Amino acid sequence: MCYCGLYCGNCAVKAKVEPAALVLYDEMQKAGFEDVIDSIPGGGGFWAFLKEMAENGACTSCKEGGGNPGCAIRTCAEERGVEMCALCADYPCDLFDGFLERYPTLRTDNLVLREKGINAWAKMQDERRSKGFTYRDHSML
Repeated sequence: MCYCGLYCGNCAVKAKVEPAALVLYDEMQKAGFEDVIDSIPGGGGFWAFLKEMAENGACTSCKEGGGNPGCAIRTCAEERGVEMCALCADYPCDLFDGFLERYPTLRTDNLVLREKGINAWAKMQDERRSKGFTYRDHSML
């Protein structure tokens, strides 16, 4: 989970790209690409990237050191020592201007977090994930 209230499991990278990368990596290994990948222009870099993604994933939560290190929401939450922004007395603040429009489900998600707690919020996120929900499919990007 991220400070802002986004749930990493509902990110398209986590939900769709990482599993696809694992399948591609496994299939390429079976086909013997590892032995010839360096003879393909750019192959070595691609292979290293694909292997890293298949073995370790593409990213980690901002709370675990991943994401944009310059994110103002992240910086503020860390400075205030809040677990998640929705639990901050000043939420929603001007740092969320535009952000809530970009992620329309976030307003409701953070309201659930505030009013019903982290367990209800997490259950809602897991239910979405089980139905194939991703923020990319529901964002205003």
